[in-house]
Amino acid sequence: MSLRIGTRGSALALAQTNKVVGMLADRGIEAEIVTITTEGDTATGVPLHAIGGQGVFVRALDDAILRGDIDAAVHSMKDIPAARPAGLTCCAVLERDSPADFLAHECPLDAVSVVGSSSTRRRAQLLRDAPALEVKQLRGNVDTRIRKLREGQYDAVVLAEAGLERLGLRLPGEPLPTDRFVPSPNQGTVAVVCRDDPAVAGTFAPLDHAPTRLDVEIERAVMEEVGGGCFTPQGIYCRDGNLIAEVLALDGSRWERIERHVATVGEAREWGRALRVQAAALIREAYTALGVKP
Repeated sequence: MSLRIGTRGSALALAQTNKVVGMLADRGIEAEIVTITTEGDTATGVPLHAIGGQGVFVRALDDAILRGDIDAAVHSMKDIPAARPAGLTCCAVLERDSPADFLAHECPLDAVSVVGSSSTRRRAQLLRDAPALEVKQLRGNVDTRIRKLREGQYDAVVLAEAGLERLGLRLPGEPLPTDRFVPSPNQGTVAVVCRDDPAVAGTFAPLDHAPTRLDVEIERAVMEEVGGGCFTPQGIYCRDGNLIAEVLALDGSRWERIERHVATVGEAREWGRALRVQAAALIREAYTALGVKP
């Protein structure tokens, strides 16, 4: 039997899916790639929060699994929303690549004044670090973002370092330190989602990396308790149980933050609830400013 694995059509999504197909092939399992277009790929002229956030990249693939058009889908795990449809399971979490953001720039760093990013988190963290920066909206795949940087529309753009590595791209610039620029939950992680069928899920089980799964499950537990989705600037990163989580004002002027060692998902939920209470005013502000209903 040949598995049908769905993916978005971007170069990065295809690179990630080809990696999974290669890992399956090493185990004697055949798979074919099915490319599916999502609303997030076609509606590039508007901010992500205006079309439903990162989840728009996942919804079409979820639907295809549930219809039986494909057996599984490969995602950047940070794109997978907290609320998931019944009938699906995350059957494998690959070993994590770099979780860091990468600031790509061709001019000297001290000459950077206009930075491109569509992420409310990246915008807030950049402004916290350098309030004089102008952070302008930037959507599109990695190639599009790099092209706009080279055309001079921005002095710098922020990209996930893991994505550049998976595409084999080397750009001038530097990774941003994860303690000051706390990544999105699950950044740098690839996940496989399939229908909730033990026979299908079991096929992908050998690809699962248990230490990464625990770290990202801790991050997701905190994310779920804090709420706010991609609308509220928040960074949540765990490595070997060492958790940093923060919620920021949209302009980076204020933030609430916790740093703890967390051993279990249950403990992570407790700290997520604590951060939600600490950051309640910031979360309300973000929803109001963006015109999003909680």
